[in-house]
Amino acid sequence: MINAHPVDFHDYVVCNQRALLRFATVLSGQTWLADDLVADVLGRAFERWDRIGAVADPHAYVRRMIVNDYLSWRRRLVRTTPRGEIESSESAPDLADEYAERNVMITRLSALPRKQRAAVVLRFYVGMSDADIADVLDCREITVRSQISRALATLRLALASPPPALAQEF
Repeated sequence: MINAHPVDFHDYVVCNQRALLRFATVLSGQTWLADDLVADVLGRAFERWDRIGAVADPHAYVRRMIVNDYLSWRRRLVRTTPRGEIESSESAPDLADEYAERNVMITRLSALPRKQRAAVVLRFYVGMSDADIADVLDCREITVRSQISRALATLRLALASPPPALAQEF
């Protein structure tokens, strides 16, 4: 569907860059990879913004570009080990437990196959329906449901076991 009032690229980036970075971080599990994904996608989107800005929902289009880039063969060549980041703030309260839980979940999510991880993130982080996820991942709805079911079963098993112990240095 074509939007009668196209969105200006600069305005779009100002309003949505943080949301896109959060989405890409949850999807990839790494802030540096999320930065790369969003930068690459926004660069390509800028070149085609006359068409993208005219669609009914440019944000959904750009988000799909991020998912496609994450799932692309170029990203599979990069072997990465997800690791959590600890951000320090002198005025912030101690959030060590929250960071630890977040890091455990990111580690568990990163162990999932890419399509399962993308399906889980699109469902539970973005809140998309099976039909919308199927459209983004270019598959059938039944495949989306099976990917999410398998991913949740894997996560349940992984979360039931204790997290890997941290190395102790003496």
